[in-house]
Amino acid sequence: MSIVVASPAALADAVGQSATSDWFEITQERISAFADATDDWQWIHLDADRAAAGPFGSTIAHGYLTLSLLPRLASGLLEVTGVSMVVNYGLDKVRFLQPVPAGSRVRAVTEIASVEAASQGYRANLRTTVELEGSERPALIAETIGLFIPA
Repeated sequence: MSIVVASPAALADAVGQSATSDWFEITQERISAFADATDDWQWIHLDADRAAAGPFGSTIAHGYLTLSLLPRLASGLLEVTGVSMVVNYGLDKVRFLQPVPAGSRVRAVTEIASVEAASQGYRANLRTTVELEGSERPALIAETIGLFIPA
């Protein structure tokens, strides 16, 4: 279920609300494509045989791959009426808490942590936890900022 807000000005009334995405599989193909896009070909991401004997027991997703999936994972979790656009304003904190093995599934839990008025609209600080299916410990926690610009 998503968080539905009637206007950018009403975002402050939604502080503390959260929503959870569907599970999303992190395939080896996606990990390999990310390696190609970023020129990060470290063996823990690509060499299945070596990774099987390594510290994680299999290939793992790049931390930045998991972070880059936040827009995909959080898509539709926050619906705000009356916005002309939402701009990624930045990040305040990111922590990679555990590896994401190839073939595992993740999902996002996003909470509106705070909202403040800005000259262009409203800045919403969103606390997003990327959960790893079957694990009590999250893969990633990020505090992102979205700038909601009224229509």
